[in-house]
Amino acid sequence: MTEPGAYGGPTALRIMLGVHLRRLREDAGVTRSDAGWAIRGSESKISRLELGRVGFKVRDVDDLLTLYKLDDPEERDRLLTLAREANNPGWWQRYDDLTPAWFHSYLGLEMAADLIRTFELQFVPGLLQTPEYARAVVQLGQQDQPLSRAEQDRLISLRMSRQEVLTRQRPARLWAVVDESVLRRPIGGVKVLRAQLEFLLEASRRHNVTLQIIPFEKGGYTSTGGAFTLLRFNDADLPDIVYIEHLTSAVYLDKREELDTYAVTMDAVSITAAQPRETEALIRRAIEATDNY
Repeated sequence: MTEPGAYGGPTALRIMLGVHLRRLREDAGVTRSDAGWAIRGSESKISRLELGRVGFKVRDVDDLLTLYKLDDPEERDRLLTLAREANNPGWWQRYDDLTPAWFHSYLGLEMAADLIRTFELQFVPGLLQTPEYARAVVQLGQQDQPLSRAEQDRLISLRMSRQEVLTRQRPARLWAVVDESVLRRPIGGVKVLRAQLEFLLEASRRHNVTLQIIPFEKGGYTSTGGAFTLLRFNDADLPDIVYIEHLTSAVYLDKREELDTYAVTMDAVSITAAQPRETEALIRRAIEATDNY
């Protein structure tokens, strides 16, 4: 088991603790209903706890460990510490007033991820956006209820803070596949796009970033239904997760058959895309095209 706090985010810690509690319950032969009764809750509450979708009361975890007959004092102390740390707010919670609740879990998972594979059809992936490009994207998404300049600044600050996952001491690996149309769409205007493309050139040279482009001449490719992100973690207690964002909500998939479908789809679009060594030439071609806009 990874030491509590190693990932620094409550979302991942809740999922890890939930996995351990489920295993202990199953090993002890205790039903979810009986476990719920033991903590003055319901079967559905135990289900939510084991999936890491809610916060933990340390007292509840302590009672469950007793019910499951966990006698190892060191392991018991470690799990209780995990419960305490899983209740600590993530750094991103200071942006709660500007971001939807369904996005908060993704922020925690993204920060905990070891490998982030993403497929984009419309925008440059958020982890590779410049501040100016990010502002244009924010403005596009807020046309019905325009944000103030200060609110936009905070959202851009959030996006830039997210990018630290790629530059921290133990950086995540990013593998992004984007349609060539992403490189040609002048989000924010030609000047903003050109600067964004130049930034992509630099970012694609990082040792932990793989950027692939699906060029126009490839024609059609595997239908994906839209953009999605697959997150993988460096801990057996954290299952892979597929994140799909909609206009007013998001879906988190972790069932094996669903994960397999999206993993196969991601592999397919990666095979269709130009090889990483061709990325620089494709981006330069897009930069040159901005002269004709």
